[in-house]
Amino acid sequence: MKLMIKIAVIMLGLVGLITFFLRDTLFEERPTAATSTAAAAGELQQVASLPNEVEESSGLIVLPDGNYLTHNDAGNKPHLYQLDAQGKLQATFKLNLPNVDWEDLAKDDEGNIYIADSGNNNNSRRELAVYKVNLAQPEQVQAIRYTYEDQKEYPPKKKDRNFDSEAIFWSDGSLYLISKDRGQGATAKVYQLPDQPGTHQAKVVGSHQLKAEITGAAISPNGKMVALVSESALHLFSDFSSADKFYEGTYEKRQLKNAGQTEALDFMNDEELVITSEGGNLYRYTL
Repeated sequence: MKLMIKIAVIMLGLVGLITFFLRDTLFEERPTAATSTAAAAGELQQVASLPNEVEESSGLIVLPDGNYLTHNDAGNKPHLYQLDAQGKLQATFKLNLPNVDWEDLAKDDEGNIYIADSGNNNNSRRELAVYKVNLAQPEQVQAIRYTYEDQKEYPPKKKDRNFDSEAIFWSDGSLYLISKDRGQGATAKVYQLPDQPGTHQAKVVGSHQLKAEITGAAISPNGKMVALVSESALHLFSDFSSADKFYEGTYEKRQLKNAGQTEALDFMNDEELVITSEGGNLYRYTL
């Protein structure tokens, strides 16, 4: 019996020594679902399904408090839907506006939101508009009405139908509309528009050969990157001199595998994007 007790004491001592020397490995903190939510660089991470009210997310922005704002496409109610970081509906803003074909959202540095009623599938619309609204006073809406300076026919010939836009972002007092080339699916034109109410001509400032139909646009908080999205792909521009010449910067295309028909995006910060798809999913993407 005494021998067995001695052996037990020795074994306990050995276990104690092993535990002491291996304590950092044995007791290190393991990542959990709560602590390992950030996607790796270049990884598309599905965060949630969008609520039933968002039948077809077409535009998206990240609000200053970290919540998201989105809306539905043509023919739906003129409502803006505020979602939390998990995609749950937090608030609905019902606007007294027509939703002819809402396509994207943008925001400026003063809390104003820009709703691009710019969908123009047949390239025949003459009443295009961007609505400027502040969520603190959603009943006060200003209209920025515009036509494209280079459009002469309504509609033009099918091969020349490049006057649809589903993508907009704001920078330094101007709005930038990116065309969706329905004629040849090759050229994204960039139009500049004042962010002030009135009737304007959208000025062509440049273009880029993308061979894709662009459905959303955003600029990073530091102004150093512009991201465009098309179906299952990102188009990233960096190293440009100013926002109005972003298309002259370094261009990189990244595939968004298994994302479906991606429609809208915005920057959460300078390194992360949030993306929605027509299939009703909310994604995050780390650059």
